Amino acid sequence: MKRKVIQPKSHHRWKTKLFSVFLLSFCFGSLVLVQTQCYDRIKMLTLLPPPSVQRPKIAFLFIARNRLPLDMVWDAFFKGEKEKKFSVFVHSRPGFLLNKATTRSAYFLDRQLNDSIQVDWGEASMIQAEHILLKHALMDPSNERFVFLSDSCLPLYNFSYTYDYIMSTSTSFVDSFADTKEGRYNPKMHPVIPVHNWRKGSQWVVLTRKHALVVLKDEDIFPMFRQHCKRRSLPEFWRDHPLPADASKEHNCIPDEHYVQTLLAQGGHEGEITRRSLTHSSWDISSSKDRERRGWHPVTYKYSDATPMLIQSIKEIDNIYYETEYRREWCSSKGKPAPCFLFARKFTRPAGLRLLNMSVLGVR
Repeated sequence: MKRKVIQPKSHHRWKTKLFSVFLLSFCFGSLVLVQTQCYDRIKMLTLLPPPSVQRPKIAFLFIARNRLPLDMVWDAFFKGEKEKKFSVFVHSRPGFLLNKATTRSAYFLDRQLNDSIQVDWGEASMIQAEHILLKHALMDPSNERFVFLSDSCLPLYNFSYTYDYIMSTSTSFVDSFADTKEGRYNPKMHPVIPVHNWRKGSQWVVLTRKHALVVLKDEDIFPMFRQHCKRRSLPEFWRDHPLPADASKEHNCIPDEHYVQTLLAQGGHEGEITRRSLTHSSWDISSSKDRERRGWHPVTYKYSDATPMLIQSIKEIDNIYYETEYRREWCSSKGKPAPCFLFARKFTRPAGLRLLNMSVLGVR
């Protein structure tokens, strides 16, 4: 008969204690290792530079014939901004390139759009050019404001002031008023565009991203404009087109002076806009010798006109009166009285360079 060997209880307890000590040592070592790794990781993260936060940008959208004659004025304006809170897009005639031969400013190099179209004054092609500019600018999600400018526009203040003025409000700046003059609204636009939504104003608008998308997505209003909003024919074109029976009874509709204003009114967005332009134009029709063309184009400032007094007189404008609505728009920024205009046109290249050299624009 075999005898069972019974191990002493003390030996069993010793093994249990040894295992417990080993398990506790392993857990403690693992904890120390994890904490050390976490500390090293945190230390490494504190040594890394903080992530850059992309501030909202303003997209400057230039509509030009060819080159930009005031490129060096804008060059001085953009040089004042170190954080790159802007982007530049230029719509010029098809095939034109902004290279070192056509611009001296690095901010405009290769900024022309490769899908531009031929734009004719007073035609719906101007609206198409605006659509193309917005299409490209909206691809950058950082672009929050969209400023339309002509090739004869110049800035009146430095970048910092301009940026703060535009970004201080959630509204677009759109010169818009009820148009009561006969001959501009074409009844054939009804019912797509009822006459009570018909508006007029300057094409040089500043749009928020929301309103820029409204313009780009429009599929109803633009076709009406292309078909029924046409400028009155001028005498020199009568040989190429049928002679109007009575030129005075022709509809005289300039598409870009009505489109954005009417589109936003039609969409119920007028409560979301500041109803004035930030771009100054002088419509002193008495300076025009040709009675047929009086009021068609604003005054062009030449070299002799470019004086500190001229710029100061523009900067001092603090209100705008709209006769058709008996409305006076007092200009403000951040809830305080402010100049009405940040930009001005139409300036020739010699005029712009003279103002830049006299340091009266405040862009430097």
